[in-house]
Amino acid sequence: MAEAPLDLPRVWVEFTDPDDAAQRYRCDLTWLTSSWTCIFGSGCAGIYEGRPDDGCCTLGAHFTGKDDLKRVAAAVAELGDDEWQYHAVGTATGGRKDWTEKEDGAHKTKVVDGACIFLNRPGFPAGAGCSLHQHAVLTGVQPLTLKPDVCWQLPIRRTFRTVELPDDTSYLEVTITEYDRRGWGPGGHDLDWYCSGNSEAHVGREPVYRSNRPELVELMGAAAYEQLAIRAEAHLAQVKAVRARGVRKLLPLLVHPATIEAQKSK
Repeated sequence: MAEAPLDLPRVWVEFTDPDDAAQRYRCDLTWLTSSWTCIFGSGCAGIYEGRPDDGCCTLGAHFTGKDDLKRVAAAVAELGDDEWQYHAVGTATGGRKDWTEKEDGAHKTKVVDGACIFLNRPGFPAGAGCSLHQHAVLTGVQPLTLKPDVCWQLPIRRTFRTVELPDDTSYLEVTITEYDRRGWGPGGHDLDWYCSGNSEAHVGREPVYRSNRPELVELMGAAAYEQLAIRAEAHLAQVKAVRARGVRKLLPLLVHPATIEAQKSK
């Protein structure tokens, strides 16, 4: 199918952070209860035509800050040449400049042979895919502990803004939503294929808020995640009731269009 429209109707829920009364979460239930799942290696077309094996790793990953860079550096030190195809390139001098580069003044993972230096290509004995992700699986830790922030968060998007109230008080609003094409900046509209709004990727057995629980807990905290889960379950119960009543015209208001399209083919 064509990708779902960027400005599709969404159902939002808001609640105060149980751990911080000065902070409120604004969560996109349309996205978080969708059936999206990563299909890298199982039908992913890649963001650029002609490079399907790259997935979304063609451009490399920008680091969110020093802590992000430091954490990935520690993971790089654990990688062996049997699990990282570009180990020789990435450790040539023993410094971060072997596997990072700057783009517009910001640090990012280096691009080698047309894609991220950490991406193992098809045919590599350890298998194709992110060497950092594979190392995490091999050592029994969550991939989010080793990969750059943008990589493990995608396609979940977290943003912040200060909300000013009429009584001269304010709170920090934290939005959890879909990292759609616009999240990549103006260049996102030029991507040849993108997964979050495409029915081909809405084939997960569990909704996003369950399948991506570790990532959401890291982004929100355990207490806030539990509040999200309660509201997401209530939303799914509402969707089930609407389906049972046969009120199909309400579904596009409650369910991600790509999930609806994917379910038609089942």
